[in-house]
Amino acid sequence: MSSKNQIHRSGSSSPSTKSDSETKSKTDLDDDDIALPEEYHLGGDKKLKEHKIEAAPLAAGISSADVDKAESALGSAVLRALGLRPPLPKDAPDAIATRPSIWDGDDVEELKHKYIREDWENYEAFDPNFRWTVREEKKVRRQIDWKIMLWACIMFSALNMDRSNISNANSDGLLKELHFTQADYNLGVTLSKLGFLCAELPSQLISKRVGPDRWIPIQVCIFSIISASQFWLNGRASFLATRVLIAVFQGGFIPDLILYLSYWYDGRHLPIRLAWFWMSSNVCGIITDFLAVGFLKLRGLHGYSGWRWLFLFEGIITLAIGLASFFLMPTSPAKTKSKWLPKGYFTDREAKIIVNNVIRDDPNKGGMHNRQALTLKMIWQGITDYDMYPLYALGLLFGIPKYPVTQYLTLSFKELVLGIFTQFGITALSELVNTRSFVASAEDLWLLPCFIPLVALKDPINPWSYFAIETVLLSYPYTHAIQVAWTSRNAGTVQNRSVSASLYNMFVQASAMIGSNVYQASDKPRYKKANKGLIALLCFNVVFLYPGTWAYYKWRNRTKERVWGQMSEEERSHYLKTTTDIGNKRLDFRFAA
Repeated sequence: MSSKNQIHRSGSSSPSTKSDSETKSKTDLDDDDIALPEEYHLGGDKKLKEHKIEAAPLAAGISSADVDKAESALGSAVLRALGLRPPLPKDAPDAIATRPSIWDGDDVEELKHKYIREDWENYEAFDPNFRWTVREEKKVRRQIDWKIMLWACIMFSALNMDRSNISNANSDGLLKELHFTQADYNLGVTLSKLGFLCAELPSQLISKRVGPDRWIPIQVCIFSIISASQFWLNGRASFLATRVLIAVFQGGFIPDLILYLSYWYDGRHLPIRLAWFWMSSNVCGIITDFLAVGFLKLRGLHGYSGWRWLFLFEGIITLAIGLASFFLMPTSPAKTKSKWLPKGYFTDREAKIIVNNVIRDDPNKGGMHNRQALTLKMIWQGITDYDMYPLYALGLLFGIPKYPVTQYLTLSFKELVLGIFTQFGITALSELVNTRSFVASAEDLWLLPCFIPLVALKDPINPWSYFAIETVLLSYPYTHAIQVAWTSRNAGTVQNRSVSASLYNMFVQASAMIGSNVYQASDKPRYKKANKGLIALLCFNVVFLYPGTWAYYKWRNRTKERVWGQMSEEERSHYLKTTTDIGNKRLDFRFAA
């Protein structure tokens, strides 16, 4: 049998020079001779070389029985790497799921020194040569969904419960009992939004210093206690103070939690999870309304109003969620073990799959540990990063048209369900076609034809026509999740991601404040002037803003590619080793468009 039809260890004599008694053919392979450790089964060519295994392509003379016996010793993944088994389809359960990245080159140690901090909390699980299968990745992702994402949605529901219960309390006569005017109530709402906006960036800075796994539960506990304390409201001053304080401690919650989730999901799978995240607020709205009905019926218990019991019991519920969060939010994928959970959420192999999947997708996530504070220089670099400005413009302008109509139109269960489907569908589409600009414009594109009849139709509007317009309008596909993930992806570094997430959400909050004041009493009852202005804004967004954002990022990528493409391999290697460019300013970084 020729040497090319045999599998042997490197360093041994050629099979042709050995006697038959000294040489084992493939039909005589045994596990003791060539079995590999489990981690080598998915190691690819590099691992095979390290283990000193050589093989040539399968020749016609090798029987299937020979290959089957070799497979029992080496494992099917190794045989595919050796060419003794045909490669599996990319989506096959046992196919290698590891995506190509910069870590597949020969300069791993230099890249590791450049990108990965030795005190990074996932350092022990990082391994550029680690490989895993499609089946394993899907299994681990399902575990993350249940153990991490589900609780994130529950915490977000706690925020929405304490943020929105004021409207249910108002329906029970809060204003009348405390002798408030409508102006007092509106002032409380405005100050709440302002406090929410102002707290975004400071909260993110605290989160980076103490860690989101600590700061987020602290936030939930504090705003829950303040919300429950509204049981003792006794006047205008206490009402305004509690509204502001609740907003201040809720303000940075969303960017804090999104940054935390970005450590668990890669860029391909985060947008869909963020769609679930915002859909959970709709589900929470249904549950909160049912709870409110029960709590408000306690009116008269011990002589107190129903709205007081509403604040107290919903605050207690969310406080319980906050306390549980201290135990249910692990520090990082590689550090899920604790005194109360000695085995952790994941095995060591599962933790390695999570860590290496994320770091191969975005190497910059190893550049800061989760207890590292942002310096003033980092904050300033994030604020002045002009490449993020188009996304901030989207955050400010895309949502203005929906705020005034959602205040004056009643959201029924049918619109709620349709909105969930359209939101999930549009987010999935953005990842399927790998385009964000034009897909994210779907929200404004959906709203535009709904506003036109609000201006064009003559009085009185037929009730059925109005019903149809309302149903379609309130079922718009909410594209906020797409743009949040888009902002995270284009930030480029952890520090920039921290700042940009807060800034983007600040612009969204500013958008809500503007949108809430579009409809004025002088324009009643059809608000035609305001609606004409909203139509003009929708046209601007659809025709100029979203296409302009797409064109800008495409232009930035072409500019970088022009310089990068003119470099030789040696020049590229030298650049990667010596450049002071970071994040999205690196020549090898490409913006998502």
